[in-house]
Amino acid sequence: MRTLGYYAIALQTQAVGASDGGSGWSVLELIAGATPLSKVVLFILFLFSITSWAIFLNKVWQSRRLERQTVSFVEIFRRSTKFSEVQSVCPSLSHSPLVGVFQAGYAELNMQLRQGNETTTSGGRPAAVGGRPTLRSFDALDRALLRASAVEANKLEHRVDLLATTASITPFIGLFGTVMGIVDTFRSIGETGSTSLAVVAPGIGDALIATAAGLSAAIPAVYFYNHLTNKVKLYLSEMDDFSLEFLNIAERNFT
Repeated sequence: MRTLGYYAIALQTQAVGASDGGSGWSVLELIAGATPLSKVVLFILFLFSITSWAIFLNKVWQSRRLERQTVSFVEIFRRSTKFSEVQSVCPSLSHSPLVGVFQAGYAELNMQLRQGNETTTSGGRPAAVGGRPTLRSFDALDRALLRASAVEANKLEHRVDLLATTASITPFIGLFGTVMGIVDTFRSIGETGSTSLAVVAPGIGDALIATAAGLSAAIPAVYFYNHLTNKVKLYLSEMDDFSLEFLNIAERNFT
Protein backbone atom coordinates (compact mmCIF):
# COMPACT_ATOMS: atom_id res chain seq x y z
CA MET A 1 0.00 0.00 0.00
CA ARG A 2 2.89 2.34 0.79
CA THR A 3 4.41 1.61 -2.64
CA LEU A 4 1.10 2.39 -4.38
CA GLY A 5 0.95 5.64 -2.46
CA TYR A 6 4.40 6.60 -3.74
CA TYR A 7 3.33 5.86 -7.31
CA ALA A 8 0.20 7.98 -6.91
CA ILE A 9 2.20 10.94 -5.58
CA ALA A 10 4.70 10.62 -8.42
CA LEU A 11 1.93 10.59 -11.08
CA GLN A 12 0.24 13.59 -9.52
CA THR A 13 3.53 15.51 -9.50
CA GLN A 14 4.08 14.71 -13.17
CA ALA A 15 0.58 15.86 -14.06
CA VAL A 16 1.02 19.17 -12.22
CA GLY A 17 4.35 19.70 -13.93
CA ALA A 18 2.80 19.06 -17.35
CA SER A 19 0.02 21.53 -16.70
CA ASP A 20 2.50 24.15 -15.49
CA GLY A 21 4.55 23.65 -18.62
CA GLY A 22 1.60 24.82 -20.74
CA SER A 23 1.64 21.77 -23.00
CA GLY A 24 -2.12 21.07 -22.62
CA TRP A 25 -5.18 22.89 -23.93
CA SER A 26 -8.19 24.04 -21.98
CA VAL A 27 -11.70 24.02 -23.40
CA LEU A 28 -11.75 27.81 -23.65
CA GLU A 29 -8.47 27.79 -25.55
CA LEU A 30 -9.84 25.22 -27.99
CA ILE A 31 -12.98 27.32 -28.55
CA ALA A 32 -10.97 30.51 -28.98
CA GLY A 33 -8.70 28.85 -31.54
CA ALA A 34 -11.51 27.09 -33.40
CA THR A 35 -12.25 27.67 -37.06
CA PRO A 36 -15.11 30.03 -38.01
CA LEU A 37 -17.31 27.08 -39.00
CA SER A 38 -16.72 25.39 -35.63
CA LYS A 39 -17.60 28.60 -33.82
CA VAL A 40 -20.86 28.84 -35.77
CA VAL A 41 -21.69 25.23 -34.86
CA LEU A 42 -20.89 25.86 -31.20
CA PHE A 43 -23.02 29.03 -31.20
CA ILE A 44 -26.00 27.14 -32.65
CA LEU A 45 -25.61 24.41 -30.04
CA PHE A 46 -25.38 27.06 -27.32
CA LEU A 47 -28.67 28.58 -28.48
CA PHE A 48 -30.37 25.17 -28.44
CA SER A 49 -29.05 24.47 -24.97
CA ILE A 50 -30.13 27.84 -23.55
CA THR A 51 -33.58 27.43 -25.11
CA SER A 52 -34.11 23.96 -23.63
CA TRP A 53 -33.05 25.13 -20.17
CA ALA A 54 -35.33 28.18 -20.39
CA ILE A 55 -38.31 26.05 -21.45
CA PHE A 56 -37.71 23.54 -18.67
CA LEU A 57 -37.33 26.14 -15.91
CA ASN A 58 -40.41 28.01 -17.14
CA LYS A 59 -42.45 24.79 -17.23
CA VAL A 60 -41.29 23.84 -13.72
CA TRP A 61 -42.38 27.25 -12.41
CA GLN A 62 -45.72 26.96 -14.19
CA SER A 63 -46.17 23.41 -12.90
CA ARG A 64 -45.78 24.44 -9.27
CA ARG A 65 -48.33 27.22 -9.66
CA LEU A 66 -50.65 24.89 -11.56
CA GLU A 67 -50.49 22.20 -8.89
CA ARG A 68 -51.23 24.66 -6.08
CA GLN A 69 -54.25 26.08 -7.87
CA THR A 70 -55.49 22.62 -8.89
CA VAL A 71 -55.47 21.42 -5.28
CA SER A 72 -57.40 24.53 -4.20
CA PHE A 73 -59.91 24.19 -7.03
CA VAL A 74 -60.63 20.51 -6.32
CA GLU A 75 -61.22 21.29 -2.64
CA ILE A 76 -63.65 24.08 -3.50
CA PHE A 77 -65.41 21.99 -6.17
CA ARG A 78 -66.03 19.08 -3.82
CA ARG A 79 -67.03 21.28 -0.92
CA SER A 80 -69.51 23.46 -2.83
CA THR A 81 -73.14 22.53 -3.27
CA LYS A 82 -73.74 24.62 -6.40
CA PHE A 83 -71.80 25.00 -9.63
CA SER A 84 -72.32 28.78 -9.41
CA GLU A 85 -70.23 28.86 -6.24
CA VAL A 86 -67.38 27.11 -8.05
CA GLN A 87 -67.73 29.45 -11.02
CA SER A 88 -67.22 32.47 -8.79
CA VAL A 89 -63.71 31.35 -7.76
CA CYS A 90 -62.55 30.29 -11.24
CA PRO A 91 -60.99 33.67 -12.20
CA SER A 92 -58.60 33.45 -9.24
CA LEU A 93 -57.53 29.90 -10.19
CA SER A 94 -57.31 30.33 -13.93
CA HIS A 95 -53.93 28.58 -14.28
CA SER A 96 -55.37 25.20 -13.33
CA PRO A 97 -56.41 23.09 -16.36
CA LEU A 98 -59.39 21.81 -14.38
CA VAL A 99 -60.81 25.33 -14.36
CA GLY A 100 -60.95 25.41 -18.15
CA VAL A 101 -62.68 22.02 -18.23
CA PHE A 102 -65.18 23.08 -15.57
CA GLN A 103 -66.03 26.36 -17.29
CA ALA A 104 -66.68 24.58 -20.60
CA GLY A 105 -68.95 22.05 -18.89
CA TYR A 106 -70.67 24.76 -16.86
CA ALA A 107 -71.33 26.86 -19.97
CA GLU A 108 -72.78 23.89 -21.87
CA LEU A 109 -74.88 22.90 -18.86
CA ASN A 110 -76.34 26.38 -18.45
CA MET A 111 -77.09 26.68 -22.16
CA GLN A 112 -78.99 23.39 -22.21
CA LEU A 113 -80.93 24.20 -19.07
CA ARG A 114 -81.97 27.62 -20.43
CA GLN A 115 -83.06 26.07 -23.72
CA GLY A 116 -84.92 23.35 -21.84
CA ASN A 117 -86.98 25.95 -20.01
CA GLU A 118 -87.88 27.71 -23.26
CA THR A 119 -88.54 24.87 -25.67
CA THR A 120 -89.46 21.23 -25.70
CA THR A 121 -86.93 18.43 -25.54
CA SER A 122 -85.92 16.29 -28.50
CA GLY A 123 -88.38 13.60 -27.41
CA GLY A 124 -91.32 15.96 -27.92
CA ARG A 125 -92.40 16.17 -24.29
CA PRO A 126 -92.84 19.61 -22.65
CA ALA A 127 -89.86 21.03 -20.77
CA ALA A 128 -90.20 21.32 -17.05
CA VAL A 129 -90.95 24.93 -16.22
CA GLY A 130 -90.59 25.80 -12.59
CA GLY A 131 -89.75 22.16 -11.80
CA ARG A 132 -86.53 20.23 -11.88
CA PRO A 133 -84.35 21.32 -14.83
CA THR A 134 -83.18 18.57 -17.15
CA LEU A 135 -80.39 18.17 -19.67
CA ARG A 136 -81.35 18.04 -23.32
CA SER A 137 -78.24 16.14 -24.44
CA PHE A 138 -75.89 14.33 -22.08
CA ASP A 139 -73.60 13.49 -25.00
CA ALA A 140 -73.22 17.18 -25.89
CA LEU A 141 -72.02 17.89 -22.35
CA ASP A 142 -69.53 15.04 -22.65
CA ARG A 143 -68.24 16.42 -25.96
CA ALA A 144 -67.85 19.89 -24.44
CA LEU A 145 -65.70 18.47 -21.65
CA LEU A 146 -63.59 16.49 -24.11
CA ARG A 147 -63.05 19.54 -26.28
CA ALA A 148 -62.01 21.61 -23.27
CA SER A 149 -59.62 18.87 -22.14
CA ALA A 150 -57.99 18.89 -25.58
CA VAL A 151 -57.55 22.66 -25.43
CA GLU A 152 -55.95 22.45 -21.99
CA ALA A 153 -53.70 19.60 -23.14
CA ASN A 154 -52.43 21.75 -26.01
CA LYS A 155 -51.59 24.50 -23.53
CA LEU A 156 -49.68 22.07 -21.33
CA GLU A 157 -47.72 20.68 -24.28
CA HIS A 158 -46.84 24.11 -25.67
CA ARG A 159 -43.11 24.26 -26.56
CA VAL A 160 -42.38 20.81 -25.13
CA ASP A 161 -41.80 19.62 -28.69
CA LEU A 162 -38.79 21.96 -28.89
CA LEU A 163 -37.10 19.83 -26.25
CA ALA A 164 -37.57 16.74 -28.40
CA THR A 165 -36.16 18.65 -31.37
CA THR A 166 -33.14 19.71 -29.34
CA ALA A 167 -32.55 16.17 -28.09
CA SER A 168 -32.67 14.70 -31.58
CA ILE A 169 -30.92 17.32 -33.70
CA THR A 170 -28.06 18.65 -31.56
CA PRO A 171 -25.95 15.44 -31.66
CA PHE A 172 -26.07 15.60 -35.47
CA ILE A 173 -25.10 19.26 -35.47
CA GLY A 174 -22.16 18.41 -33.22
CA LEU A 175 -21.24 15.50 -35.47
CA PHE A 176 -21.31 17.82 -38.47
CA GLY A 177 -18.85 20.13 -36.74
CA THR A 178 -16.63 17.16 -35.87
CA VAL A 179 -16.59 15.86 -39.44
CA MET A 180 -15.75 19.27 -40.86
CA GLY A 181 -13.01 19.69 -38.26
CA ILE A 182 -11.47 16.35 -39.21
CA VAL A 183 -11.66 17.29 -42.89
CA ASP A 184 -9.83 20.53 -42.09
CA THR A 185 -7.22 18.53 -40.14
CA PHE A 186 -6.53 16.24 -43.10
CA ARG A 187 -6.23 19.28 -45.34
CA SER A 188 -3.61 20.71 -42.98
CA ILE A 189 -1.74 17.40 -43.05
CA GLY A 190 -1.76 17.49 -46.84
CA GLU A 191 -0.48 21.06 -46.92
CA THR A 192 2.31 20.55 -44.37
CA GLY A 193 3.17 16.98 -45.30
CA SER A 194 3.56 16.14 -41.60
CA THR A 195 1.54 13.77 -39.42
CA SER A 196 3.16 14.73 -36.15
CA LEU A 197 1.07 15.14 -33.01
CA ALA A 198 1.70 18.89 -32.98
CA VAL A 199 0.00 19.19 -36.37
CA VAL A 200 -2.86 16.73 -35.84
CA ALA A 201 -3.82 17.28 -32.20
CA PRO A 202 -5.17 20.87 -32.41
CA GLY A 203 -7.45 20.01 -35.32
CA ILE A 204 -8.74 16.83 -33.69
CA GLY A 205 -9.37 18.67 -30.42
CA ASP A 206 -11.21 21.39 -32.30
CA ALA A 207 -13.31 18.76 -34.06
CA LEU A 208 -14.22 16.75 -30.98
CA ILE A 209 -15.30 19.79 -28.96
CA ALA A 210 -18.30 20.10 -31.30
CA THR A 211 -19.40 16.54 -30.52
CA ALA A 212 -19.05 17.22 -26.79
CA ALA A 213 -21.11 20.39 -27.13
CA GLY A 214 -23.81 18.54 -29.06
CA LEU A 215 -24.07 15.86 -26.37
CA SER A 216 -24.10 18.43 -23.58
CA ALA A 217 -27.10 20.07 -25.24
CA ALA A 218 -28.91 16.82 -26.08
CA ILE A 219 -28.60 14.91 -22.79
CA PRO A 220 -30.38 17.51 -20.58
CA ALA A 221 -33.02 18.02 -23.29
CA VAL A 222 -33.84 14.29 -23.26
CA TYR A 223 -34.33 14.37 -19.50
CA PHE A 224 -36.39 17.58 -19.66
CA TYR A 225 -38.64 16.15 -22.40
CA ASN A 226 -39.28 12.88 -20.58
CA HIS A 227 -39.93 14.68 -17.28
CA LEU A 228 -42.39 17.18 -18.76
CA THR A 229 -44.11 14.54 -20.90
CA ASN A 230 -44.75 12.47 -17.80
CA LYS A 231 -46.13 15.56 -16.05
CA VAL A 232 -48.50 16.23 -18.96
CA LYS A 233 -49.75 12.63 -18.81
CA LEU A 234 -50.56 13.05 -15.13
CA TYR A 235 -52.45 16.29 -15.81
CA LEU A 236 -54.41 14.61 -18.61
CA SER A 237 -55.37 11.83 -16.22
CA GLU A 238 -56.54 14.41 -13.68
CA MET A 239 -58.67 16.14 -16.32
CA ASP A 240 -60.24 12.83 -17.36
CA ASP A 241 -61.08 12.01 -13.73
CA PHE A 242 -62.54 15.47 -13.19
CA SER A 243 -64.64 15.22 -16.36
CA LEU A 244 -66.10 11.93 -15.18
CA GLU A 245 -66.84 13.43 -11.77
CA PHE A 246 -68.54 16.42 -13.42
CA LEU A 247 -70.63 14.13 -15.61
CA ASN A 248 -71.69 12.03 -12.61
CA ILE A 249 -72.88 15.14 -10.75
CA ALA A 250 -74.71 16.39 -13.84
CA GLU A 251 -76.37 13.01 -14.38
CA ARG A 252 -77.55 12.76 -10.76
CA ASN A 253 -79.01 16.27 -10.66
CA PHE A 254 -80.15 17.10 -14.20
CA THR A 255 -81.36 13.86 -15.83
